[in-house]
Amino acid sequence: MAQFVDWDLAAATAGALSKSGPAVSYDDAMQVVSELRALTDEAAGHVTAYTGLAPQVEVPPVRVVDRKDWAAVNIGGLKQVIIPLVSRLSGDKQPGGLADAIGSRVTGVQAGTILAYLSGRVLGQYEVFSGNPGQLLLNAPNIVEVERKLGADPRDFRLWVCLHEVTHRVQFTAVPWMRGYFLGEVQAFVDASQSGGEHILERLRRGVATMSDALRDPESRASVIDIVQTPAQKAVLDRLTALMTLLEGHAEFVMDGVGPEVIPSVESIRSKFNRRRESGNPLEKAIRRLLGIEVKMRQYAEGRKFVHGVVERVGMEGFNKVFDSPLTLPRLDELGDPDAWVARVHGPQPAIGG
Repeated sequence: MAQFVDWDLAAATAGALSKSGPAVSYDDAMQVVSELRALTDEAAGHVTAYTGLAPQVEVPPVRVVDRKDWAAVNIGGLKQVIIPLVSRLSGDKQPGGLADAIGSRVTGVQAGTILAYLSGRVLGQYEVFSGNPGQLLLNAPNIVEVERKLGADPRDFRLWVCLHEVTHRVQFTAVPWMRGYFLGEVQAFVDASQSGGEHILERLRRGVATMSDALRDPESRASVIDIVQTPAQKAVLDRLTALMTLLEGHAEFVMDGVGPEVIPSVESIRSKFNRRRESGNPLEKAIRRLLGIEVKMRQYAEGRKFVHGVVERVGMEGFNKVFDSPLTLPRLDELGDPDAWVARVHGPQPAIGG
């Protein structure tokens, strides 16, 4: 099989470049892990009560990780996706000698560099690539670091983060088709790009290189989406964008809906956290743009506005029809027009006051 990434080198690079977390004693670290596990369980009860969505499959326990562990889990997940992909695109040809070996090592270092950067910023993640139905990860060092920078009450901030991340877990475990649909769309995105195996693999490698280079060159104006995307992929990318905007917005809506009832300092946390999201030095902003994080930040706001608009019109139960099937997911153009989604899925609604 053609080699694309030296995964061992990617893991070693991520581990070597990952910054150490905030200073915490062993006893305090164990207390943080224990509390995050307990707060995950508490958040699960709140999320189910608020949304009316309950897991339909057995839910794996939360995994509390440090930065190196987070990178290692994501490398494992990426391998599950990329190795079969490269095999299919390359026709199971054998590695192409020295040039291929050097290329895979270069890409391994670049991928490890990117994961090391992200490992220092991600608070939590529902990782769906490694296995079914996926697994909730909470990055303890980052949570502690951010709560300290914000001057937030530790328990309040940790529960607030858990509400968001547990909502993602509920989305994938209460909606049994969600993971398969998401992975199918990722596969469709790749399939739509095929115009010769070497061509797509080279573009993927160039995308990884550009992201890695941006960590050293904040003047770069490129976006990895611009590099990887082909015209044939746009329809798939629109569906993926709509899905991720919905899921992020739903998580934001839930955490803000539940928060005031169970987190005394939630207003202060939200205000400080939003300011932190919007701030950043030029390097941070350039990297956000390149990695698509700027797009993700817009998804939080746009998705939350859509969810709020739908719930306002048809209630939570009516909103939950969004999870009936892939056909009831909002289209990209409907995210800015809740009335259009409601009309398509629920039928015409009576005029307010009519």
